[in-house]
Amino acid sequence: MQRWIDVILPPPLPTTGDPTDPDAAATDLAALRAAVLPSPVGDSLFDEWPANLADFAPGEVITTRDVTATAAPLTLIPIRQATQLKFRTEDALGAPSFATATLLVPATDWTGPGDRPVLVNNLPIDALGQACTPGYTFSHGLNFHTSTTEFIPPTTQLAALRGYAVLIPDHQGPRMAYAEPYVAGHAVLDSIRAVRGYDPTSFGSSRFAMHGYSGGAIATNGAAKLLGSYAPELADVVVGAAYGGVPADFEVLSRSMNANLASGIFMAAVFAIGRERTEILAAMNNLAQWVATSPMKDQCASVFAIPGIAQLPIDIGANIVDPLHSDLAKSIYEITRMSGMAAVTPLYIYNGEQEWWIPAAGARNLYNEQCALGANAVYRSVFGEHIIAAAVGYPEAMLWLDERLQGVPARSEC
Repeated sequence: MQRWIDVILPPPLPTTGDPTDPDAAATDLAALRAAVLPSPVGDSLFDEWPANLADFAPGEVITTRDVTATAAPLTLIPIRQATQLKFRTEDALGAPSFATATLLVPATDWTGPGDRPVLVNNLPIDALGQACTPGYTFSHGLNFHTSTTEFIPPTTQLAALRGYAVLIPDHQGPRMAYAEPYVAGHAVLDSIRAVRGYDPTSFGSSRFAMHGYSGGAIATNGAAKLLGSYAPELADVVVGAAYGGVPADFEVLSRSMNANLASGIFMAAVFAIGRERTEILAAMNNLAQWVATSPMKDQCASVFAIPGIAQLPIDIGANIVDPLHSDLAKSIYEITRMSGMAAVTPLYIYNGEQEWWIPAAGARNLYNEQCALGANAVYRSVFGEHIIAAAVGYPEAMLWLDERLQGVPARSEC
């Protein structure tokens, strides 16, 4: 079937010549990568790569802007200021990149000890286009790309009502590498560095804690696992990470999300990781290349999930046999699993026991791995599939985070 597709369907981009020539193949792959990246949104904060990016240290602020006028009505509670920060970070391969984040400071003064704590709210962005990010909504207002997950559950509001500042990273980076844990982890940790550098008087000794569910759990897990190696100076600053509905193992997801109603989301995630790890792009056939260079490359989950109705297997877009069991797939599984990396901050992991698309086995394996590595961790099996479990597991996760931000030590259940 795959050979038949490439015979009848030409590639969307002109090729340089002999595909067996390594130089020609590299040129064609570079052109394909450029064509599949998200389109500009007309806002320099998100679109422009600084020419001197390599001169900045990870987490160093490149520019800031005040978006209080636009963001304040969206928070539904009084806030003192909303600031967007653009800062240097690293991509999946360690090359200089940038990311953005929005810092919300509530109107109420912090009356507790020390500097105002900060909750890092890693939202499930789950998108391919820059307009789908919370940062875009905070700076441009509600739009057709705004996701309900930016408001439900009300993590931002609950944290602000407790007097905490809230930091909301656009953790997929400028290439919108949905589901790539290194990109997300780097962006989250560098957003914390950026806030501490931007306003050391207010946040220089603040406690930071992270929360994420589903796509946000990928970012939170990535940040927790990278904390000790990528940002060791933050090990005592980040006091906990709570995350649920955890897509921790793509090998597990390849069995639960392929060739069913979730296949559109699964294919989009694989493609988005390919924006960073181009060996995936090289394994796409002409059909997949047409889709990846089409307006689909700028869509949010509400659109790219629709093809799941057809329940197509990912094989239909590959130019290799049995792609989910190939050497390429095994390599990507191992990389994105982040095996052997111990979190140096306390963990609270929860997952629906009746999950069928993001099975609890992945979250349990993650918990067991972290316990074996000596981490301070808690695991909660909660009732329900993905949506029900999000609601059932949420209250206890918030209470756990509140205790961490209040300075209560976490007790491991390993």
